Amino acid sequence: MAKIKHNNFIDTVDEIFTGAKNEGVLHLYAENTALSGRTIQIKGREMFHFGTTGYLGLEQDDRLKEASIEAIRKYGTQFPLSKSYISNPLYAELETKIELMYGIPPIITKNSTLGHIAVIPTIVRDEDGVILDHQVHWSVQNACQTLKLRGIPVEMIRHSNLEMLEHQIKKLASKCNKIWYMADGVYSMFGDYAPILELMELSKKYPQLHLYFDDVHGMSWKGKNGTGYVVSVLKELPDNVMIMGTLSKTFGASGAVFLCSNERIREKIKIFGGPLTFSAQLEPAAVAAGIASADIHLSSEIQLLQKELKEKIDYCNELLSKTNLPIIVQNDSPVFFLGTAMPLTTYKLVQNLFQEGFFVNPAIYPAVPVKNTGIRITLSRHNQKEEIKALVEAMEKHLPMVLEETENSLYKIHKAFGIKEDEYFQEESIRKSSLQVQYETTINNIDKNAWNALLGKQSTFDWEGLQFLEDAFSNKNSPENDWSFQYYIIKDENNIPVLATFLTYDLWKDDMLAPESISLQLEETRKQNPLHLTSKVLAMGCLFTEGNHCYINESHPSAKEAIALLLEKVEIIYQELNADMLVLRDFEENTMLNAIFHNQGFLKINMPEACSIQNLEWNAVEEFSNSLSTRSKRHFLEEVVPYEKAFHVVIKNQLTTAEMEHCYRLYQNVKNNNHAINTFTYPIDIFIKMINNPNWEFIVLFLKADEKEETTKQAVGVMFCYKNMEHTYVPALIGMDYAYSLKFNSYRQLLYQTIKRARELNYKKIDFGFSATFEKKKMGAVITPKVAYIQARDNFSMELMGTLQNDFKTRSNY
Repeated sequence: MAKIKHNNFIDTVDEIFTGAKNEGVLHLYAENTALSGRTIQIKGREMFHFGTTGYLGLEQDDRLKEASIEAIRKYGTQFPLSKSYISNPLYAELETKIELMYGIPPIITKNSTLGHIAVIPTIVRDEDGVILDHQVHWSVQNACQTLKLRGIPVEMIRHSNLEMLEHQIKKLASKCNKIWYMADGVYSMFGDYAPILELMELSKKYPQLHLYFDDVHGMSWKGKNGTGYVVSVLKELPDNVMIMGTLSKTFGASGAVFLCSNERIREKIKIFGGPLTFSAQLEPAAVAAGIASADIHLSSEIQLLQKELKEKIDYCNELLSKTNLPIIVQNDSPVFFLGTAMPLTTYKLVQNLFQEGFFVNPAIYPAVPVKNTGIRITLSRHNQKEEIKALVEAMEKHLPMVLEETENSLYKIHKAFGIKEDEYFQEESIRKSSLQVQYETTINNIDKNAWNALLGKQSTFDWEGLQFLEDAFSNKNSPENDWSFQYYIIKDENNIPVLATFLTYDLWKDDMLAPESISLQLEETRKQNPLHLTSKVLAMGCLFTEGNHCYINESHPSAKEAIALLLEKVEIIYQELNADMLVLRDFEENTMLNAIFHNQGFLKINMPEACSIQNLEWNAVEEFSNSLSTRSKRHFLEEVVPYEKAFHVVIKNQLTTAEMEHCYRLYQNVKNNNHAINTFTYPIDIFIKMINNPNWEFIVLFLKADEKEETTKQAVGVMFCYKNMEHTYVPALIGMDYAYSLKFNSYRQLLYQTIKRARELNYKKIDFGFSATFEKKKMGAVITPKVAYIQARDNFSMELMGTLQNDFKTRSNY
């Protein structure tokens, strides 16, 4: 199987977070000598604190502080022993009080992350299945990784999409005992709620369905005795619902609490629940603070604290309702999210609010979808109405200025978040530019010489190549082979081209760049449902081509303006088509482009490396072999040249229908054996159209009679080659008979014959495309790293596509 180099998720996130850190909005240090909860000092500036998750402010309650101090004096700073042996003297009291709050004995864990790792692998049996909400906390997703090693199916649905959830339940129902749906009670970024009542109704319809909630952001400020949002809706905990709550955040202490009405499951987790056995227990100070907080939760005081916070939430909502600020979700949670859609807008607005004296949290990928960046604002009892009012006024003041500075608009924000916009917002989004944009939907409307001067000599997207592709991929009866083309040429006032590119709109498999193991599983499902897990994608270039699909005259003074103008025009098409993803692909690493695309809300990923032969100046085979490295030369002389004599090599400008049908079967062999880049299999119609196109020719391998193991006159290998402007030779597709490939090194021979043919035609370059990089490099190919920039309506399609190289990777919720 051909191999490709996959994108590394950690590298992607590192680059994004490093950018935010360099902007001065992430990885900061508080400088206070003492904290009150109301303000925080950063880089010498005192700010009102609108970034806490201690919503009730109990972390500053003197009773919790004194309890912690007393516990340290009595029991020391830690109790260094596993709870499996013995718990510190305060644990029993804390467990008793938490039981009084919920009416169910709890399991106390060091924190919610370790709690999930302890609980999830224990409650989910090998015969069960799991469905994750796409925005469920990272700690839940991480705990589910171990389930996959046990062969347990772990699926994912778009955020709170009940229709998709029901579909997955039906899919798992026949092969799973219990089906676990895992979600947050209150989501940490947008502050929205899980649709709990609807989920309970679904569980009545499907008794296999069990619900697992991470409700750490719903604790204390909601529910009787501060038992959280989920319990506030359910009142009592049914047998098919389990909750992970927190003793930190708004509870004011440290640790987490797991709640389950099934005594047998509780005991199993408590006796041997992974980190419960092998991790340290809570420090005496944390347990004591938890006891003091539980006393408050069990008293009528908790209602007063909840009421005080609610008044501030209501006041903030009232102020916001009188503005045009794009608050994405408005409910009675203390979490507010102001959408900006673009990272640059987020950074600038956060910086301005810092200057005004307000600390808020930037929300960037992967905590939110890349196009749904914004600012998270949290309220606590520490915040007073005067600073809440001042913050809203500061946001009203600075947002319009920042939008103008970053060439963003409320219209774009509303589009990104699916908010209905009015004509005023549409008008304000129109860019005024001296540049001229030529937009076409067919290459026939573009001057041939002009296009080729800018983007010819690459792959199959010279002018005539695009003519072929437009004709080949216009199958109205096959959605995966019905592509629409968009062409853009941007010129200055003197009619000088500054930028030119083309895009296609078509279906992509979501696992196109995923590891082959994932694609192989999905292809089994696609035998029944060919369009399973596919997305509508507007992408630069097309799936048939590889290369620099975008000409940019970087020396032109209007280059950056032209890029911004292109993005604006493409965004309009993206919205009109209602595409799931926008992909600008196959760029070489470029600092300027990285900054522009990132600040416009694109996520950079590494694409498979491109291969090309750029040295075709040799005149003899010996000269070619001498141009290779020492190791490659040895490989060529031992693994390639000796096998040439086994083949009869025929160059054909045309094939008969029967020959093409056979060659198509050879292509299918390779396609079905290689899922490194998992695209749709092209239909034979496309290959038939190659026969009558003068720019295509076919390098066909036949085994000579004395080398045959069977009597056959049919080809055992074929390279489908495009001749681009007498400059670039493009082996676009390959076919092989695997019965002979290993013994006769058919693949290497096809590479070699392609190189020989290109030299014979006096071509200057060979575009060998993606995959099998190692083999091509041994034949003298130059390897060029490529990147792409991606936007998606949510992270779901993008992550499934494999750009992050995991099945459901990952959300770093703060």
